[in-house]
Amino acid sequence: MPSLHDAPGLPGMPSLKDRFDAGLDFDAMLGSATKNVELYRSFRSRAVAPAEFASRIATTGRRWHLLVISEDWCGDSVNIVPWVDALSTSSSLTEMRIIGREDNLDLMDRHLTDGRSRAIPIVLLLDDAFVERGWWGPRPAELQAWFWSPDAQVLGKDARYKELRLRYSRDRGRSIMEELTLLIERAAVQDASRDSATDIAAP
Repeated sequence: MPSLHDAPGLPGMPSLKDRFDAGLDFDAMLGSATKNVELYRSFRSRAVAPAEFASRIATTGRRWHLLVISEDWCGDSVNIVPWVDALSTSSSLTEMRIIGREDNLDLMDRHLTDGRSRAIPIVLLLDDAFVERGWWGPRPAELQAWFWSPDAQVLGKDARYKELRLRYSRDRGRSIMEELTLLIERAAVQDASRDSATDIAAP
């Protein structure tokens, strides 16, 4: 059975399309996982993308690929990846694959949090030609801001992560799906602007 660590990494520096094609969908990732399997399964069973997100993605009129850099042991991945999969499967225009961080450090190091941290999960947005159009992670913006706020930092590590999990639970994936959908919409707007400029410049 394939695992996240079968995805190509440093040797030969494979293309984003190669990495996406070698990545695992959610079920395959779950089948190969050795950590947090029941949590992933439980969270995914409850993850539902409201129809509004699929409708907004459909408005872009093109296909998108979500390439997730993750590891099964990561607590944030447990709380995020099921919702990314729910968003992806809600639309015929989106597809998700997961690759392991440790086997793709060259790619990871181009998407560091604050320019220094290999925090995961990271979601790369690829267009229909597998060109990167943006990236997201490792947490929803509001939650990331809280985690590094003075109020959170004065808590002990266990208390801070307990509160983090509660905040994920209360949000029910809404922030994750909203921010990823906005990323897709912004990429589509850039395409429309570029196409318009090309039409104007044409003789």
